[in-house]
Amino acid sequence: MLDRPALALLRPLLLSLARPWVRMGLGANSLTLCGFALGLLAVVLIVFGDDVRSGQPAWLALAALLLSRLMDGLDGTVARLTKPTDRGAFLDITLDFIFYASIPLAFALADPAANALPAAVLLASFIGTASSFLAFAVMAEKRGLKSTAFPSKGLYYLGGLTGGTETILCFVAMCLWPQHFAALAYGFAVLCGLTLLTRLWAGWNALKV
Repeated sequence: MLDRPALALLRPLLLSLARPWVRMGLGANSLTLCGFALGLLAVVLIVFGDDVRSGQPAWLALAALLLSRLMDGLDGTVARLTKPTDRGAFLDITLDFIFYASIPLAFALADPAANALPAAVLLASFIGTASSFLAFAVMAEKRGLKSTAFPSKGLYYLGGLTGGTETILCFVAMCLWPQHFAALAYGFAVLCGLTLLTRLWAGWNALKV
């Protein structure tokens, strides 16, 4: 829901950061891998730091997480300034979904007694949103459908209540208030469930014979 205005707001910044990267002859895939590595660093900081267990803001993990997502935004911008490839789009979306799953898992590992069940519920809801997103993208490609809302995306981008921006905002809240992880996880899982229902409805109608 917030992805489109967020992209419009961040586009000037991403372009200004992407142009020097392109001038240095560095490709989009290197940014994708750097972003993923920073995401894994955030996971390590959540799991092995004392912030989650003590209920204090996980500032270092939050910084790594936000840098990771900045790199994720930059890779698409660099790709569009050079030459987007199917291989790059495949790498980007795959590592994105692994990153999204790793953050709830990190909170579960950091404090299993308090966080394991809400993390499991949230991850189950992610399966619904991810599978509906990817399944429709496959069918849209088969039919030659194009997304008018996100024409620059490598895959057909089927929106909903919980897109990438909303997920990152939820993760930010979890890092700032780890003592409320369970409430945030359950609440976001409900929103993911609503997203799944709207995507099923939209996809069912869009793919009519």
